[in-house]
Amino acid sequence: MSEYESFGGGRLKLKNDSGIKKKKKKSKNKDKTLEKVNKGLEQEKVTKEYHVPPTKAELAFMKQQEKLQKEKILKIASTTHKQRVEEFNRHLDNLTEHFDIPKVSWTK
Repeated sequence: MSEYESFGGGRLKLKNDSGIKKKKKKSKNKDKTLEKVNKGLEQEKVTKEYHVPPTKAELAFMKQQEKLQKEKILKIASTTHKQRVEEFNRHLDNLTEHFDIPKVSWTK
């Protein structure tokens, strides 16, 4: 007779596994939740009605941002891929040895 033949098959029985399942309680506050949702929607409508126009400083800032973006796009569009690669290679040549790959072994 083997050591494992005396073991009964099936799943393990846990302490809380008594087979009794509790029913979920139904929400008595359905009307209250609907009222809250409706109030929230009404408040969103009220806040959307009031539109604050941007200030002079905000308008100037947005114009400056657009101007800088246009300049940046024109600068990028004016150079070809070959020119950008050459510029990048010049940049890499100017870097110090600090950015080189360090030695793996210090004994040699």
